[in-house]
Amino acid sequence: MAELPTGTVTFLFTDIEGSTQLLRDLGEGYASVWKEHQLIIREALASAGGAEVGTEGDSFFAAFSSAPGAVRAAVAAQRGLAAHAWPAGSTVRVRMGLHTGDGVLSGSDYVGMDVHRAARIASAAHGGQLIVSEATRALIEHSLPAGAHLRDLGKHRLKDILQPEHLYDLVIDGLPAEFPPPRTLESRPNNLPLQLTSFVGREDQIAEIQELLRQVRLLTLTGPGGTGKTRLALQVAAETVRDYADGAFFVDLSPVTDPGLVPAVIARALGVAEVAGVPILETLKTQLQHKELLLVVDNFEQVTAAGGVVEDLVSTAPKLKVLITSRMVLSLRGEHEYGVPPLEPPDPKSIADLDTLNRSEAVRLFTERALAIQPRFRLTSENAQAVAEITARLDGLPLAIELAATRVKVLTPQQMLPRLERSLSLLVSGGRTLPERQRTLRGAIAWSYELLDKPEQSLFRRLSVFSGGWTLEAAGAVAEPELLDLEALEGLSALVDKSLVRSIDPAAGFPRFAMLETIRQFGQEALLTEGEHDRTRRRHGEYFLNLARQAELQLTGEEQAAWLEQCERELDNLRAALRWAIDAGEADLGQEAAGALWRFWQQHGHLTEGR
Repeated sequence: MAELPTGTVTFLFTDIEGSTQLLRDLGEGYASVWKEHQLIIREALASAGGAEVGTEGDSFFAAFSSAPGAVRAAVAAQRGLAAHAWPAGSTVRVRMGLHTGDGVLSGSDYVGMDVHRAARIASAAHGGQLIVSEATRALIEHSLPAGAHLRDLGKHRLKDILQPEHLYDLVIDGLPAEFPPPRTLESRPNNLPLQLTSFVGREDQIAEIQELLRQVRLLTLTGPGGTGKTRLALQVAAETVRDYADGAFFVDLSPVTDPGLVPAVIARALGVAEVAGVPILETLKTQLQHKELLLVVDNFEQVTAAGGVVEDLVSTAPKLKVLITSRMVLSLRGEHEYGVPPLEPPDPKSIADLDTLNRSEAVRLFTERALAIQPRFRLTSENAQAVAEITARLDGLPLAIELAATRVKVLTPQQMLPRLERSLSLLVSGGRTLPERQRTLRGAIAWSYELLDKPEQSLFRRLSVFSGGWTLEAAGAVAEPELLDLEALEGLSALVDKSLVRSIDPAAGFPRFAMLETIRQFGQEALLTEGEHDRTRRRHGEYFLNLARQAELQLTGEEQAAWLEQCERELDNLRAALRWAIDAGEADLGQEAAGALWRFWQQHGHLTEGR
């Protein structure tokens, strides 16, 4: 086998389209078809100097030191597959994708975003189609094989990829040249959020959830905080969005504590406006009645009293499927539960070699996140034992592993392990009433918090008061970073680097930030412990009630559209501010702000809330 190249590498991914149906049609005969397909692809790889990285199911992963060589192999493979005499009644169509980027080896496998990008490009193709990235196109456009040419497909959003990718169809003379639009996120309506990091592992769980959604209409993913329920649900939605004619939509309930607001929050996510005199739930039922749609509802555990809303929607809309994430089963009519386990960590006592260790999804997650924060990081024989012990000590909890991985910027895994052990031991000894995994996660968050300097800790605590995210300006006004001798942007950047704060809405043209709900809850507890809660909540409330006053003046002027959008973005913070006014005995202030927002509530369809 050819040696795996490093440096600038062109990655090729292939996958048989409709392999499950082929298996059903051919039965035992599928095994020989699969082997013949493998032989054709391996022969094409060998002819162009490609290195086989691995196979999984019906997929191939190969690497080339030369982009033109990768194209020659892919073209030869497609021609060979098209010319082959397959058994009667079967047609083997293989989707392929090519991308050129950094070849970062970990053992005998590649890691990094360029590998994920190549895989996503392949998944965008249809059977018999070969799609290449802009990076690959730039290297091959003047050296294409005879009888092949490129066709511009435009820019597309790919799963797990932050920026849209410019894609090209490599058309081969004599083979099918017309295909449907690429299988990307634009292929169906959706509001699925852009992901800033790659999705690692869980292929079996994604397949199981997809199969369950074919059979049931209401599925709840359960598990403690930090197990990755939200990310898994979003990945399933991104993988299956093409299966729903009216798309897939994400509803974030993390900022919502009033069950009565759930119908309005769902309507907001779907772009459904309220109708005067009609309850919003009735409007939703009417709008969804004939829709074929996947609704992903996140963090339902804090508004369980709103379960009847989901039951009503499912009973009214026969083609609606609902995928819920919750820390507990909701006991709804027709509900099915799928428990989300942590990632499987390796046994630190029996590490055979780096390749074996790399097969652990927990280790792969640590390596991917460490590489993102420190590009020179590598999994080596020197740090392998420590990485294995870190992921095992963190029980394979994805959020805890991600928090730990950010520390490679200043600590080696060997240095990290004893510090982590001390933090977890202190937490376990002081919190035995909590479930073990919850103690582990809290310990990982506490450890990350303790590693901040004092001003960063104070800023983190104060930022936890925001609901649904915040801007740089709001952080400066509410968290008072100047009193901490800290620049707002500098402090936020430090918290983003350490995964305690995340940057969201990158496509909006201005920075906006948020915390995962589990981390925000920790911050709010720390805010109470330090005696800062009342002051910070007052500053938050006053800031957003003042924003409401400003909005009243602007909602009839030239900037009306921009201010309507700003109020929509800050709706969760405005709700929290109004709640503070009620709790703090500032009813007049709250009433004034509510009056100021009437035009926004009316024009953006939040009539029930306005009343």
